[in-house]
Amino acid sequence: MRFLSRRLVMPNDLNFAGSLFGGRILEWIDEEAYIFAACQLDAKSLVTKHIGAISFETSAYQGDVVEFGLGVKHVGRSSLALTCVVRNKQTKQNICVADDIVFVHIDPETRLPQPHGKTKAELESIKIETPE
Repeated sequence: MRFLSRRLVMPNDLNFAGSLFGGRILEWIDEEAYIFAACQLDAKSLVTKHIGAISFETSAYQGDVVEFGLGVKHVGRSSLALTCVVRNKQTKQNICVADDIVFVHIDPETRLPQPHGKTKAELESIKIETPE
């Protein structure tokens, strides 16, 4: 699992109980997973097809720094399935796990699925710099 980016929990990210709003974390997961998939496939024409099991494990609060870990779960002909773990940077406790996030590579004009031409072995060999 590569932890690639971080976000600061701000006041406008909180729910009525003062913790990180579940909808906000799902928005962040979709965005972070798209960026990861687009970089892995070297393609911009991707759409989110599916987000499977989501497990909220602990809360995050204003001022917490959360980090996103992403990994490739499965590579299909035109799809890429990922797992995302969101954890508290300081405590390393998992805040949320989103499993089976599926992106489909599409033709930008026809919007139909298009092979991306990558294999799981190729994607696993890509070296990504992680933040210190």
